[in-house]
Amino acid sequence: MGWGLHYVLNAARCCPRSIRSAPAITAFSKDLVKKIDMVPFGEPRVHHFGTGNKAGYTLVQLIETSNIIAHFVEETDDMYLDVFSCKEFSPETVRTIVDNYFRPRAVSFQLLQRQAPFVREPAATSIFDVRPVGANAPQKLT
Repeated sequence: MGWGLHYVLNAARCCPRSIRSAPAITAFSKDLVKKIDMVPFGEPRVHHFGTGNKAGYTLVQLIETSNIIAHFVEETDDMYLDVFSCKEFSPETVRTIVDNYFRPRAVSFQLLQRQAPFVREPAATSIFDVRPVGANAPQKLT
């Protein structure tokens, strides 16, 4: 799995009532966290903001192994969801829960394996240990 799994789901033409309901979005978040066996870090944050074609609710749920983020676009009834975790989870379960709560007419997704590139040299030991990254990079302080 590398460092983590990042599931990016785009859902078109969701149930208008559901994507405009903070309680429904909160319930979705709590159910999702439980069903994919994650540990929440605090309560889900669900806030409505934006104007024009950007208006809608945004969900932020921190989990012990990373985060779950979603934005719900009221003008088009679309949803954009990101689930990222260094603990394995089932993308199929995420999709099923999205279908149950928001009933999208169409869905597209990407499944990314996240892994930082390997670097042979040791990691910095302090904020003063600067490793050059190109011709104009700062020099290491001694």
